[in-house]
Amino acid sequence: MPVSSETAPDPSGSPARWRFEAIGTAWSIDTPSPLSAALQGDIADRIEGFDRDWSRFRPDSLVSRMAREPGRYHLPGEAGPLLALYRILFEATAGRVSPLVGHALEDLGYDAGYRLTPAQRIRPTPSWDDALAWDGEQLTLLRPALLDVGAAGKGLLVDLLSRMLHDAGEHEHVVDGSGDLVRAALQDAAPERIALEHPADPTTAVGVIELGSGAIAASAANRRAWAGVHHIIDALTGLPTRQVTATWAVVPATAEYPAMTADGLATGLFFAAPDAFAAAGPFAWATITSGGRIAHSPDLPGEVFA
Repeated sequence: MPVSSETAPDPSGSPARWRFEAIGTAWSIDTPSPLSAALQGDIADRIEGFDRDWSRFRPDSLVSRMAREPGRYHLPGEAGPLLALYRILFEATAGRVSPLVGHALEDLGYDAGYRLTPAQRIRPTPSWDDALAWDGEQLTLLRPALLDVGAAGKGLLVDLLSRMLHDAGEHEHVVDGSGDLVRAALQDAAPERIALEHPADPTTAVGVIELGSGAIAASAANRRAWAGVHHIIDALTGLPTRQVTATWAVVPATAEYPAMTADGLATGLFFAAPDAFAAAGPFAWATITSGGRIAHSPDLPGEVFA
């Protein structure tokens, strides 16, 4: 099970915080009181199931089996909204964001063994319509390809855990998946202040977001970087993008999957202007270019410092 954890209730009266490691990163869930052991177990089981379906790092996962044996597969229920968002991102970026970049990431060294040494040849990413057919329940791989849902998958898992908390009566909570965060708050609750980390200096903030209920996602080229490359891949070239170094997307709680949408948009903003993503619904945004220029939407809930 990909979860190790500790529960840390705060005697000062602030929310109880459950910290755990899952899918290769640090997570936390804040609630007014500690979660029951049964609910923690259910959440751990949901994370394990998600990882078993979508992780390209596990040889026993569904996507790994699909890569070895192209054909027709029944996908889990969350595949519908995930692939729908990916199609929006794919079209908005003219194919630069794609769920089919798994083999390119492996060749760059970001593989199950964390080799972190780029190969001399990067396998080209097949185009969506040449390699993938999706009818809403069944996905058919028409040629060998390795799915990688890292552009939006972690945000989707944040949303799924948030829904579990709602269903269990935990209507006030924060689920933070290391850069992908959703907050469910009472209408009169004060906004939570979230610093926007400078990609060149993690000790410095370039701004602050004030989040009521909704989701925020961040993406930066300095995270998961090695040997002069990083994980934000242009599917058309198989190489890391260089024009943008950090992005943030804020999505209102009215979205069906706010954290997934924010996560996907944070990746998409590396490749296209914000107005290209109108089909994803309303969102606020901020970006930093490789030259250090900061831009943001007028409705960003907070402030930037430059």
